[in-house]
Amino acid sequence: HASYAQMGTLAPQLGFPAVDAILLDLGLSSMQLDDPGRGFAFRTDGPLDMRFDTAGGKTAADLINTLPEPDLANLIFRYGEERHSRRIARAVVSARPITMTRTLAEIIERAVPGGRREKIHPATRTFQALRIAVNTELENLARILDEAVLLLKPGARFCVISFHSLEDRIVKRKFRQNSDLEVLTARPVMPQAEEIAENPRSRSARRSSAS
Repeated sequence: HASYAQMGTLAPQLGFPAVDAILLDLGLSSMQLDDPGRGFAFRTDGPLDMRFDTAGGKTAADLINTLPEPDLANLIFRYGEERHSRRIARAVVSARPITMTRTLAEIIERAVPGGRREKIHPATRTFQALRIAVNTELENLARILDEAVLLLKPGARFCVISFHSLEDRIVKRKFRQNSDLEVLTARPVMPQAEEIAENPRSRSARRSSAS
């Protein structure tokens, strides 16, 4: 029961001082996504939690209800790449306190001009930003991409499946900067139409590999 970011320390303790391959799947667990009580999605109502580990740490509700408006806007822009981040942050702060997923989604939908005409729901990027911040996902990823290399045997493979551009950029940069790695994928491998038809949630996956 630990984050993959602790792999460099825990793998040797569990009898894996060196390995033939590492696969990081950065996708959100479907079981967590489909559980309204975890607060990751807004299709059904649930508490604004979003923690991968519910044993501790700040929830999405904590961030939504306590961050100053400029900090909230910066968070939404940085981790969600949301161009309406300031407008959303202003609407959220005006509606505090907010504790439920559907309430937040509706506030965002009203704040984003013409949001319903977009391909994705206008709240999608903000929910992504909150989840990334709550779980320090990008910091954990950058850390383990450096530390996990020390576990690899000569010629071992290191593969990462990412699901959005923020993750993908970190993986590409870390792989290229590490002189101990040879990048095997000039471009990330994307799912084919057959796989997407069988598993729609794979549509945004992209795999990068190094040795």
